[in-house]
Amino acid sequence: MLVRDIWHGWLATKRLFADAMPKRLYSRALLIVVIPVVLLQCVIAYFFMEKHWQAVTYRLSVALTQDIAALVDLHRSFPPEKGDEILERIAFERLGLDIDILPKQPLPPPLPKPFFSLLDNSLSAEIRKQIGQPFWIDTVGRSSMIEIRIQMDDAVLRVLARRSAAYASNSHIFLLWMLATSIVLLAIAIAFLRNQIKPILRLATAAENLGKGRMVEFRPSGAVEVRRAGYAFLEMKRRLERSMEQRTTMLNGVSHDLRTILTRFKLSLALIADGPDAVEMENDIDEMNRMLAAYLAFARGDAGEVSATIDMGVLLHELKADAHRQGHAVQLDISGETAVAVRPDAFKRCLANLIGNAQRYGSRIELQAVRDNRFLTLHVDDDGPGIPVEKRDDVFRPFYRLDESRNQDAGGTGLGLAIARDIARSHGGDIILSEAPIGGLRATVRIPL
Repeated sequence: MLVRDIWHGWLATKRLFADAMPKRLYSRALLIVVIPVVLLQCVIAYFFMEKHWQAVTYRLSVALTQDIAALVDLHRSFPPEKGDEILERIAFERLGLDIDILPKQPLPPPLPKPFFSLLDNSLSAEIRKQIGQPFWIDTVGRSSMIEIRIQMDDAVLRVLARRSAAYASNSHIFLLWMLATSIVLLAIAIAFLRNQIKPILRLATAAENLGKGRMVEFRPSGAVEVRRAGYAFLEMKRRLERSMEQRTTMLNGVSHDLRTILTRFKLSLALIADGPDAVEMENDIDEMNRMLAAYLAFARGDAGEVSATIDMGVLLHELKADAHRQGHAVQLDISGETAVAVRPDAFKRCLANLIGNAQRYGSRIELQAVRDNRFLTLHVDDDGPGIPVEKRDDVFRPFYRLDESRNQDAGGTGLGLAIARDIARSHGGDIILSEAPIGGLRATVRIPL
């Protein structure tokens, strides 16, 4: 039980740590660079403060206290008439101390301890150890001076010493240099790191554009591993292009052969006397032509077409006008910027299939286009019978036909929605079917920008 609780706690901590970590490669790599530098500087600063700074301050405090103790001993040895004058001269000329022999009086009240009391602690300990008399010190009253008062038997010795005589005051320069060099090194590391991340971002952008069917201009650069990934991407792109070219060539050949046979059939029918059989055969040949065109359109897709920035509002108005000419009323609503990069003919075919499907089964059609920062979303609504929820994924399968209330390709091949979704996915998006606000079917096309 205890082991399981520990294991669950470890997993929870691990998940929490993973959620707190940045998700982008640049941020993670930056942490890998910054954290060791910061830890190293902290360790160096700690040992410097602990060993060097404290040791130097301790030795300086010992030396200053020894000088003050010597002055106390000399005061006791010299006669008071001329001794104080000699003592002040010796202290100033030989020890660099400014002293005054004050009449015996109470010492000032103790001052509050400063936040960083290394000097107070070290100097106070040495005065107690070497002199052993009541004392009062002020290390914060003047920034560059220290005042010390020693209670003697017949007087008070007042000592003014430079702060540097008892405290390693220049040690902060080392810390400033350490901080400055760390900032410079981190700036250089960040610049190099950004330069290493750029090829990866370019590769990701090229792969994303390829998935959206856009022109890809990419040249591998950066580290050896990134270059290998870039060359692998280019080889994959070339293989896809060769495969598409071979498939297109094969389909063109099949199309030519089949259309040649159908043309012969038409010529043969033209030589036959008119009759019911000839009319039916001609209708069958026309149906075969339509089926062949649909098969080729599905198999060929939008290969070979280059993406271009178009005004989606103009395209939608064209489709609306086409629907009006066919006797269908269409309501159009556009929100946001309408310029978008797509393969124009393919995307028009995608929307035309959806609108044609709505025209076939509904009397009222509504088009809506919404663009945000990431996606272009198009809704095609109708008031027809709709499609059951459990069959909305099936209707996108090639050659699938509904034999009930809604046959989306009546008189066709069952490829209309399959072609539309194939085109949407070639742009990096998709098509989703749902219930329309006006009661029929809503086809939603969503493609990334």
